[in-house]
Amino acid sequence: MSELEQAVRAAYEGHRQRLREKFLKGGLAGFLDYEIVELLLTLGTPRRDCREAARLALKEFRTFRAVMEADPLELQKIKGIGPKNIFGLKLVHEVARRYLKDCIIKRPVCKSSREVFDYLYYSLRDLRIEVFKVLFLNTKNQVLEEKTLFEGTVDSSAVYPREVIKQALKYEASSLIFVHNHPSGDPEPSSCDRDITRDLVFACAVMQIRVLDHIIIGNNCYYSFADEGLIEKYQSHFYSVNFCRQPAKKWLHKRRSSG
Repeated sequence: MSELEQAVRAAYEGHRQRLREKFLKGGLAGFLDYEIVELLLTLGTPRRDCREAARLALKEFRTFRAVMEADPLELQKIKGIGPKNIFGLKLVHEVARRYLKDCIIKRPVCKSSREVFDYLYYSLRDLRIEVFKVLFLNTKNQVLEEKTLFEGTVDSSAVYPREVIKQALKYEASSLIFVHNHPSGDPEPSSCDRDITRDLVFACAVMQIRVLDHIIIGNNCYYSFADEGLIEKYQSHFYSVNFCRQPAKKWLHKRRSSG
């Protein structure tokens, strides 16, 4: 190795060490996205300069999240990223997902729409397609499971109430919270969003499952059907025009009494 190569290597090792010390002192606060990717790539590349590979990855995938969720075959196309780097990225990504899920499961998170927004915002904000998630809760409003049920355009032809009910019964949920994103950044519900929410409230009411909210996530903002009084409105409408268990019991009692 020439003196120049030794000098370059020493300079980069010093840079890498400073990145690690910065992380140990303050976490990721103050880190640029490419520096985070670079730090992760060093786990699989102990001696080579990873700065250029990190920059190329962000240029290709545009966001840090997109890099972490990229297909391994696509990641391999980036110069400087090999199988060990990809393994490291995917391992960290899955560990983070497991950690967040473990943090939320069995915790009461539906005290307010804001808490649900804070929990799911970062997992939905950068998506280019609409994703429809359901939080399944028990009688204590603790999350039993969080699941993505539909992806693509969230409309009446894509969101099936029967699938929602099927999953709710599977997890023995007593209540549900629906969450989906608007890639446009504007959380204002469309007429289709309102129709879907009404249909889901009706379907769940038949099965005596409560719908607590439907939250639409936009760019650092959200719309809550519960906060706007629409969930209660749909539930009242259902009970006023349908024979469900609650009214049916009263009717049956009156009929027996009159007999």
